[in-house]
Amino acid sequence: MSDLPNCPACESTYTYEDGLMYVCPECAHEWSKDAAADADDEGLSIRDANGNPLQDGDTVTVIKDLKVKGSSLVVKVGTRVKNIRLVGGDHDIDCKIDGIGPMKLKSEFVKKA
Repeated sequence: MSDLPNCPACESTYTYEDGLMYVCPECAHEWSKDAAADADDEGLSIRDANGNPLQDGDTVTVIKDLKVKGSSLVVKVGTRVKNIRLVGGDHDIDCKIDGIGPMKLKSEFVKKA
């Protein structure tokens, strides 16, 4: 088992060292070893639309109508989402919305309640 970190962009396990950098051969993402060490120490640093830090288990409020892809459903402004889980990637919040089900949200469309 390799001690190298997974790629922060695509979560690939096939990363390798190149001097002072880590490189992902699948998505060509490069990041410094220092940045990887800082990310391990700090964990995820995700902020809401107002700049407030979010944590696992927080309750957030949706600040914009969001269309649900592949469906005619809409998450309305003011919808409260309880017990969020922070994940890496483009859509950085995993949650379950009443009446819709499990979803991934972007932190830029929510505010801490």
